[in-house]
Amino acid sequence: MKLSHYLTAFGLILSPFASAITVAEITGNKYLSPLSRSAFTNLTGLVTAKGPNGIWIRSTQPDDDERTSESIYVFSRTVGANLAAGDIIMLDGNVTEFRSSSAFLFLTEVTDPRNVQVVSKGNPVNPVVLGARTSGIIGDKDVSPPTEQYSGLDNGDVFGVPNNVSHISQVNPQLEPTMYGMDFFESLSGELVAIQGVTALGRPANRFGDQWVYGNWTVTGKNTRGGLTVTDRDSNPETIIVGSPLDRTRNPNTTKLGDSLTDIIGIVQYNFGFYSILPLTAPSVISSQSPALPPPSGIKSKSRCNNLSIATYNIENFTPGNDRIPLVADHIATYLGAPSVVFVQEVQDNSGATNDGTVDANLTLSDLTQALEERTGSPYLFVDVDPVNNADGGEPGGNIRNAYLYNPSEVRLYKPNPGSSTDANAVLPGPSLRFNPGRIDAPPVFASSRKPLVAQWETLDGKGNFFTVNVHWTSKGGSTSLQGDPRPPVNGGIEQRNAQANVTGSFIAQILAQDRNAAVIAAGDFNEFASLEPLERFVQISGLQDLDVVSDLPEVERYTYTFGSSQQQLDHMYVSPSVAKYVGKKDFEHVHVNTWAAEENVASDHDPTVASLNLCKG
Repeated sequence: MKLSHYLTAFGLILSPFASAITVAEITGNKYLSPLSRSAFTNLTGLVTAKGPNGIWIRSTQPDDDERTSESIYVFSRTVGANLAAGDIIMLDGNVTEFRSSSAFLFLTEVTDPRNVQVVSKGNPVNPVVLGARTSGIIGDKDVSPPTEQYSGLDNGDVFGVPNNVSHISQVNPQLEPTMYGMDFFESLSGELVAIQGVTALGRPANRFGDQWVYGNWTVTGKNTRGGLTVTDRDSNPETIIVGSPLDRTRNPNTTKLGDSLTDIIGIVQYNFGFYSILPLTAPSVISSQSPALPPPSGIKSKSRCNNLSIATYNIENFTPGNDRIPLVADHIATYLGAPSVVFVQEVQDNSGATNDGTVDANLTLSDLTQALEERTGSPYLFVDVDPVNNADGGEPGGNIRNAYLYNPSEVRLYKPNPGSSTDANAVLPGPSLRFNPGRIDAPPVFASSRKPLVAQWETLDGKGNFFTVNVHWTSKGGSTSLQGDPRPPVNGGIEQRNAQANVTGSFIAQILAQDRNAAVIAAGDFNEFASLEPLERFVQISGLQDLDVVSDLPEVERYTYTFGSSQQQLDHMYVSPSVAKYVGKKDFEHVHVNTWAAEENVASDHDPTVASLNLCKG
């Protein structure tokens, strides 16, 4: 990301001068400087790096306090013109706190540098090696980031509720760098550091090539691909994002999950909501994981009620005629083994994101089923219910909805009776459905959000009968950075997802209340982690069981999505007890065709999931 300084001043009125001070006295042992809005004289420091808008200096008198940073940013577009790394300088200036958004942390800086004098030149400039113990450079410190907690203000859970109950800028807590990841990086703000044994945590985060990484230090949540998975109460605070190189070289734009990069030397700096390292020069990719993609799933439908394959796949704003059709079709046909039924989400209407009133998606879905038939030899069919125009969220005009793809040689809708966009489904005696398929709706719970699509199915021989609930709950839009000012961070949409969990779970509970042996599958993009309140509530109310748990899939391998520094799971599959009791360890799989892939091979921002299930009656 380009290093810029369009920031908001924390204060404009300067208090009286503080003279002959050290860097640590400016940075202090908290997030905000004890000398904020003060002027000072005679600050001495070693120039460790130069950027387009300033320089970074390190104290020549470290205090051996692990809480205080011994380095600081000097903001000035001209101060570094005649300076070089290795110069020891003395200067006067002001202490200022800046940030670009009220949701971000403040950055302690020196502004208006003046009376800059070069004391000596050609001094050695050595980086602090992260993951090692150092002494002399910045004091005696074990420079390894904590691996579980972000901030002491999170009360032990970065996703704890209620969100946004305090702010770092208001509490200004004392740093505990051995306990909390944010405190750790704050204690190194402005410091020149080295990261060795660098591992990429996914594709670049943006068009500038910013890249989340970890180095040669202890990490938690490590999956077999080398990434770090979000687990209960652990969202990987030990990671850092690589920003734009200070020498204006460009970071690689071809990185993938698990790639090994060259060692990085750069400056720790809080930028745009995250702690980053601004490398002196761009790293390069040394090696990549092999194979490039996972093998196809071993799960195959055997066209019998005791062995049907069911899959779910968010195909990300899928439009007719788009160039991802062959890739998505190949994922379903080859990597998922041509499932009996596929729950799909984010299917757009026939005109895509053109906001022209179109709501029908028959062309979009026909393009996909035709591509599937070409690859499988089976004539896949589809079923969906059109939404009210622009009522279900997503891109304006796109009218994304949930749909089912199915192999009619294996299953069919049971007594089909489709509902419309305004028909709310219900459970009738039997149990059966008022509309098959039909949507669960309970305004305003599903306002500007996808309504779950419910259907009842039977196998062609009549020996299997089952219900499906295709879910795409409201997004996390409006969330704040995990390294931002509000604590715990805002988990956008959580209250609406809680309400959606109540309604969706209650609908399923009505089916099981009539027939406790009913086969029910709820799957899709729940936009939430299994350990958080919406899904815990859904499980409790519905009576369904999480197939990740039932199949005993290792917790670190439960991911379908990469966001920021972590692999995480937003897509889930839950089944009723009568189905769960037959599920073994090899009957359920997340197929990482997208999280592992290079950019040119990505079909969606989500991975699909597939299961082999016994759906026979009784």
